[in-house]
Amino acid sequence: MYQADIDNNTNYRTNESFTQEFTRSCLGRILIFGVIILVGMLVAYFTAPKEEDMNEEMTDNLMQCLEVNDGIKGDVVDDYVHNLTFIFTTADTTVIAQDDLEIFHKYNRLVSYRHTFYSTSYIYNNMHPEGTRVGVGMFGIIIPTVFFEDILLEVGTIHKGYEQRLNQPEVKEPEEVDLGQTPEIREFHYKGNEDD
Repeated sequence: MYQADIDNNTNYRTNESFTQEFTRSCLGRILIFGVIILVGMLVAYFTAPKEEDMNEEMTDNLMQCLEVNDGIKGDVVDDYVHNLTFIFTTADTTVIAQDDLEIFHKYNRLVSYRHTFYSTSYIYNNMHPEGTRVGVGMFGIIIPTVFFEDILLEVGTIHKGYEQRLNQPEVKEPEEVDLGQTPEIREFHYKGNEDD
């Protein structure tokens, strides 16, 4: 006998509201997650920095990088720490030598791109002809990712001089040395006699 046969007055329905049932169901959770993602994408779309804002802020960040690295060059960890502080500070261009500023503007080119949900800035120079990313902007914040080694400040000759040979001289083979005659060697046979 089944339980339903014994007690016909049993009701298996719960007293939850529709919103409680919807938020606990799989479909409801997927729809809520999708709405949150959609709102985040809309906020990212409308708050992504424009190219002019990216260029202005990243120029300031590059000047700060030049200002900080005027003495002893730090390691990569120092660059990461400096990049976090560059978000909240501005550069003092009076500290940077005028020659360094002219060389920076002569050999480096900053270009910013506006993507759908974020913006990026790249620096182009002879070391990085394909460009290296130096900043990312999203949700109205521009985060620099610049390293001092990305900036080209010195340009020198690639080879030692124009009179230098591009191809090295050929290496001659050593002269043959007479080692004498090869002695006659009988092949070893495990039985001692080849005819056996």
